[in-house]
Amino acid sequence: MSLQLIIGAAGLFLLWIVAMRLRSRRARQVLYLISSYIFYASWASWLLVVLLFSSGVNYALGEWLKKRTSAARLWTGIAFNLVLLSFFKYLPLAGSRLFGVWHLHWVSGITLPLGISFWTFQALSYLFEVYREEELNPTLVEFCLYMGFWPTVLSGPICRLSSMLPQFRQSWRVGEEDLKIGMRRIAVGVLMSLLAVLMSAGLYAGQGVDALFARTAETFRGLDVWTLILGYGFQLYFNFCGYSHIVIGAARLFGIRLHENFDRPYVSTTPSVFWTRWHMSLSFWIRDFVFLPLATLRAELWWRNLSLVIAMFIFGIWHKGSILFMIWGVYHGLLLVLHRQWQEFRKRVGFEWSGPVASGISWFLTFSAVLVGYIFFRSENMTQSAGMLRALISPRGYFQTTLPRSFYIMTLACAFGYFAAIGGGVFLDQVGIAVRKRCASTPSLLPGLLLAAVHERWVWIAPLVVVGALYLSAILRPGQVQTGPVMYALF
Repeated sequence: MSLQLIIGAAGLFLLWIVAMRLRSRRARQVLYLISSYIFYASWASWLLVVLLFSSGVNYALGEWLKKRTSAARLWTGIAFNLVLLSFFKYLPLAGSRLFGVWHLHWVSGITLPLGISFWTFQALSYLFEVYREEELNPTLVEFCLYMGFWPTVLSGPICRLSSMLPQFRQSWRVGEEDLKIGMRRIAVGVLMSLLAVLMSAGLYAGQGVDALFARTAETFRGLDVWTLILGYGFQLYFNFCGYSHIVIGAARLFGIRLHENFDRPYVSTTPSVFWTRWHMSLSFWIRDFVFLPLATLRAELWWRNLSLVIAMFIFGIWHKGSILFMIWGVYHGLLLVLHRQWQEFRKRVGFEWSGPVASGISWFLTFSAVLVGYIFFRSENMTQSAGMLRALISPRGYFQTTLPRSFYIMTLACAFGYFAAIGGGVFLDQVGIAVRKRCASTPSLLPGLLLAAVHERWVWIAPLVVVGALYLSAILRPGQVQTGPVMYALF
């Protein structure tokens, strides 16, 4: 992993140096496109052909749709993208089920192109925006860059051409703010990614999330399951949020602002708020292009609720075409419906639900419900998920544990660190507001220095992050865990 980081950092620095010296907008676009294809090929080799094929066909479909905007032409584009995605993502799964029935031996050899779910949804959003008559006129180079842009091609964030095209065309000069924000986010992302590796591998060999999920569910007890899904929840968050920080920060170094993907999701007090904070680029995509078009077809409340469940069902299938992911999607759809029913009930009876106690209860219920959902998201099979659910509702199982003590310590430390970091950030913000008021009334040296330290906190936090990253690298023994692209690229 250290070698990958060094190579990645060197490549990023070289690209930045070359791009900084280019004054032509077209030259930078070509440079970014070539770099993006080299980057993708380094992960996916010949599967770059699939990305090139999808980019070319979707560009042609967009031009065709512009000539005459019609539902039939839009559905042609939708069908192409769904068939392409299904061929690589879902046909091998279906073939494995029918392996001995229809003799579909060849489908098991189909390789999933990394990131295909992300850039396929980007292609669909382009067609939807064209259908809605957005003013989009990308060149072929610009559209291919949008589809294969190196920070987003593997695992997002899912972007929209309406926001990316103006940035590809803007004049760019190196700015202090872009450098500060970019470097800070990369540093935080590296630390979070290392924490994800630590959670996956454990403090000792065989005592991390991956090894413990490989156990049979019959050995789990209630506290074991809660700790395991808590550990997986933070492993997934550190992995994907860390990756998002890195790519958003890297793009910011070039003056390009990507869509955000996470906004402190584990402090959400309702399921609805959670899905405006977790994997935001995808959840907003599902909201805008699936839920809202469905919900507007009929005015009845039952249809709106069913549309929520359907949208979340598609959310689950997007990750993987398995029963467990379908259940996970429906589960979250039902949580959203239940939350809406609770809101309607409060309105009808005039029940006030606010204040610190109410917020604390709402947070606890939401966080617990999200963790339970990870059972379906991470379990190896239906048998394991059923066993883990049984352990959760078995009172006798809460009087003993079977997981290693080091796993409990690691998981609780990561959870505490997460909430402490959020609390510390809020505290520093409040200190900044108070000091700013003080400086406005009576300017002096000490409050001014304190305000600068709070406002420019990246200056002293970044070294702490680097030291923490080096420390985590030191305690992760070589060969303890296999590294690769962010886990969400596998979806």
